[in-house]
Amino acid sequence: MDYTFDDFLKTVEPQHKAFAEKMHHELIASGYKAAIESKATGFFIGYKHPKTKRSLMNFLFRKKGLLARIYPASKTPIIPNAITEGMIKEIDKAITCKMCSEKCIKGYKFAINDQAYDKCHYGAFLFVVSEESKPVIAKWIKTEIEENK
Repeated sequence: MDYTFDDFLKTVEPQHKAFAEKMHHELIASGYKAAIESKATGFFIGYKHPKTKRSLMNFLFRKKGLLARIYPASKTPIIPNAITEGMIKEIDKAITCKMCSEKCIKGYKFAINDQAYDKCHYGAFLFVVSEESKPVIAKWIKTEIEENK
């Protein structure tokens, strides 16, 4: 079954609808392609670069509500200066990159406040969408879009 962005948006908490819509329109206007699926925990929407086919961002649902996963283009990503303490705690919880197999995409190596991290590609930048995280996520995605034109 094919799903639309409106199907996804109907399931987003009211306080996050405008943010999800804004991010969606920015990514689509920048040429990214959206793929929407229904998963056991709710809808999942991924945005891929039209030329590289690399994912930049996903929206997904978990028990905590709406989450955003960012896949920076660089393996040593530039973390926004405005990253919040709550987001840093979420990064701390992410699993360390173990280079799972030969096919593993490999994780990210980066530093925040002089703390070195080596985190798994899939969990490194998975954030609960909140009033605190929304401006940081939006800025980060905008920066990634500009750098990857």
